[in-house]
Amino acid sequence: MASSDKSIKIHEHCLVPPPSAAATPFSVPLTFFDLHWLRFHPVERIFFYSLPLPHSDHSSFFDKVVPKLKTSLSHTLQHFLPLAGNIVWPSDSPKPIIQFNPGDGVSLVLAQCDDALFNHMLDNSPRGATESHTLVPHLESSDSLASVMSLQITLFPNKGFCIAISSHHAVLDGKSSTMFIKAWAYACKSGEEESPPSLVPEYLEPLFDRDIIKDPTGLESVFINNWTQIASQMNPSHTSNGRSLKTVPQPIKENSVRATFELARGDLEKIKKRVLSKWELVEELAEPVLASSKPTTLSTFVTTLAYVSVCIAKAIHEAQNVQKFVLGFTVDYRARLEPPIPENYFGNCVASHMVDTQPHDFIKDDGVAIVAKRIWSKIKTLDKGALNGLDTIFSRFMTMRSEGTMAIGVAGSNRFGVYETDFGWGRPSKVEITSIDRGLNIGLAESKDGRGGVEVGLALNKHVMDLFHTIFHAGLSFD
Repeated sequence: MASSDKSIKIHEHCLVPPPSAAATPFSVPLTFFDLHWLRFHPVERIFFYSLPLPHSDHSSFFDKVVPKLKTSLSHTLQHFLPLAGNIVWPSDSPKPIIQFNPGDGVSLVLAQCDDALFNHMLDNSPRGATESHTLVPHLESSDSLASVMSLQITLFPNKGFCIAISSHHAVLDGKSSTMFIKAWAYACKSGEEESPPSLVPEYLEPLFDRDIIKDPTGLESVFINNWTQIASQMNPSHTSNGRSLKTVPQPIKENSVRATFELARGDLEKIKKRVLSKWELVEELAEPVLASSKPTTLSTFVTTLAYVSVCIAKAIHEAQNVQKFVLGFTVDYRARLEPPIPENYFGNCVASHMVDTQPHDFIKDDGVAIVAKRIWSKIKTLDKGALNGLDTIFSRFMTMRSEGTMAIGVAGSNRFGVYETDFGWGRPSKVEITSIDRGLNIGLAESKDGRGGVEVGLALNKHVMDLFHTIFHAGLSFD
């Protein structure tokens, strides 16, 4: 964590373990879903909370609020022991495992930031993409060991505070990460003073059973080999034989700004109506992979991804003359596998897929309709053959990148309910997926007003962001 910034002061860096009653060794193997993300950069999310006086006063916050957050964190970790451990790769194991040992805990940084920056952070307008980084904790990783999770709590005196989580994607997908945060919030809000806390409702009790994840086609080996190939390409002289756990660095692009955009329910309905009115017209252009009747409506996910990715592509095309794009998104497999995986399964049960568009589809006049139809077709195809194509996703992506195709990714979901995360001082004022600035990504969350809209976070080159702003709003002005 960059603590040299004069706007932030570090008060404490400590380790929060689960209660001593939980101090027994615990290990969990990684499945092929986990290995898919083995060396992916950490996923970083910040929850901002407005906090009234006297709670937001310096002494009150660190004397009363922080101890409550720490105690409830420790108690919650008793139910989520892998989060307090590390990823290791035993010499006699063909794959890494998650291991918790007595004495392990979660790294927690306590900090204070300039109060004048609080409203600045809540503003949806463009600001420097790296401004959030001092609020996010570092997640340790090396060839031999990788931390699972780290946390930072930062006070903005007399204004509010934020909780930032940096998590290893090989242990947590978005659903699991938000499950933990909500469990911690529940324990804190309910004032649980005894361990273990009762995690109610039931879906907050995590399931770690890895035996329910089957690997009939050997995807574990495929994904381990993929990361080994990346390691050898990055550092041919490295001696780890590909068994490194160090996350692959992805530097932030210079002159990048971060902004948040909203699609209200009415905006989404307008886009859906426009796309469906052109459904048959883009039939030949889209070359659908799935013969099916025209849907009566489209999901918020499909609509948002199609609209935002096309706006991004057209902005980059205008600014940098990039011609070819591809959209990738993660698919939740819990309900798609046979038999289905319980909703409270804790770990990765997601994998990446690329939308079967043509590279130039995104910059065409009817790009939104074409891309929406292709996303919809892709999802329908996955409903029929869930794991099809996963073994070649890495090679296909590398080939497209070598051909000059720019990839647009997606992080988060409008179904996670991140704005429901109340630690006892009210709902978040803003939730930000900080790590979207590690590439060209769309950050998704539900609108905080709870009226069916979507919040979209972006980190783009400043000139591209200005063009995106114009294209995004112009597209919503049509009837």
